[in-house]
Amino acid sequence: MPDLKLSKQLVWTIVITAVLTIGVTALLINIFEHKQEAQNAFFRVVEITDETDDPAVWGRNFPLQYDAYKRTVDQTRTRYGGSEALPHGPSQADPRSVVSQSKIDEDTRLKVMWAGYPFSVDFREERGHAWMLDDQRYTKRVLDFKQPGTCLNCHASTYNIMKKLGDGDIFKGFDKMNHMPYAEASKLAKHPVSCIDCHDPKTMALRVTRPAFLEGIKNYKASQGVKDYNPNTMASAQEMRSFVCGQCHVEYYFKGDEKRLTFPWSKGLKAEEMYAYYEEVKHKDFVHKETGAPVLKAQHPEFEFWNQGIHARSGVACADCHMPYKREGGQKISDHWVRSPILNINRACQGCHRFSEQEMKDRVEQIQNRFHEARNVAMDALMDLIKDTKQAREAGATDDQLKEVWAAQRKAQFFIDLVEAENSTGFHAPGEELRVLTQALDTIRKGQIALRTISPRPAVRAAVATHKPASD
Repeated sequence: MPDLKLSKQLVWTIVITAVLTIGVTALLINIFEHKQEAQNAFFRVVEITDETDDPAVWGRNFPLQYDAYKRTVDQTRTRYGGSEALPHGPSQADPRSVVSQSKIDEDTRLKVMWAGYPFSVDFREERGHAWMLDDQRYTKRVLDFKQPGTCLNCHASTYNIMKKLGDGDIFKGFDKMNHMPYAEASKLAKHPVSCIDCHDPKTMALRVTRPAFLEGIKNYKASQGVKDYNPNTMASAQEMRSFVCGQCHVEYYFKGDEKRLTFPWSKGLKAEEMYAYYEEVKHKDFVHKETGAPVLKAQHPEFEFWNQGIHARSGVACADCHMPYKREGGQKISDHWVRSPILNINRACQGCHRFSEQEMKDRVEQIQNRFHEARNVAMDALMDLIKDTKQAREAGATDDQLKEVWAAQRKAQFFIDLVEAENSTGFHAPGEELRVLTQALDTIRKGQIALRTISPRPAVRAAVATHKPASD
């Protein structure tokens, strides 16, 4: 019996030792494989050059990033943003079978604010990067209005377009593309924003390829006392994770007859600093159809407002939240499924914030709710100013008498439009965006006071006081 017991113990010892050996071996192999994956960030399947603008070709070397990039086709709506997938009847002019919801139909005040400008005709919720070229090509703002090639800068992979137009010089090509009619320039575009627009094909390092940003950031840094700033040689790797986004997600205008894409940053990035720039160069985007005021149309200034927020101050880049790092095997990669952080709270937020996903979502929506309420108050006030100005004009107020009122509408409308066009619903810089709305409200109040000092004849005073058109 003792020999049998000893034999069983020996067998169990051998089995346990074998299992442990297999487990340790598997662990070592797994560690080795992960180390090999980490050492080889990618496997070169195809040769990529500075002329390779097709993201599918890059995807053969970077399948994980490309798979995520393709997911930007998805449409998911959050409480205050994102897009619904709405069916659309294809036509020869617009072959899209799916579109996003119309913002100007959801809030008709936008039509009043932009009366006389193409945005009052067609403006839909922004979709992911995969849609950026098609959605611009087939918007009524392009189909029904003449637009310059400048529009292409932020809606397509333009690096090679500019290189070819400029015989290797992207600045010369940038000038030529700006001058072209949009319909002509659009024929040169094959892809939405692509890998080559943000990455050096040899080193994969981030790079800025848009001349407008290179000029804009240089002017901004000069206002801070930094001369000849070039992000491609002077910016840190973390700064570049925001600069590549800032090539497009910014406020801009088309300068002069050449329609040169220009960022109004030479005085700074704050609302009043950009407004001071526009005042200095005497730029206007359009004349308001109802009031006659020379007004500005703000674009998507996410970069400018992010710069005023706590995340930028804390060193958090755009990509940290919208393209957070993730693990794929042994590799740490940036998620190229660019989307709202609220759809990806675990990776986008919880790396820094140690709260539950529900708590993080509640915090974001609390900020957005407060902003949305303030935005609606300011928007209603602007509608009153526009209505009063229109009635005073119809009652006989002259252009000279309306100058002060026009100035109030111009400034207030630009400030409201800035935070309206900034697609975070107040989240990127909550305090700053509420401050901008407060400034807009104060400007509207001053405009309404100025209106009440206008008295070309009694009928004007009555029209302004009662919100009714004068009849004599």
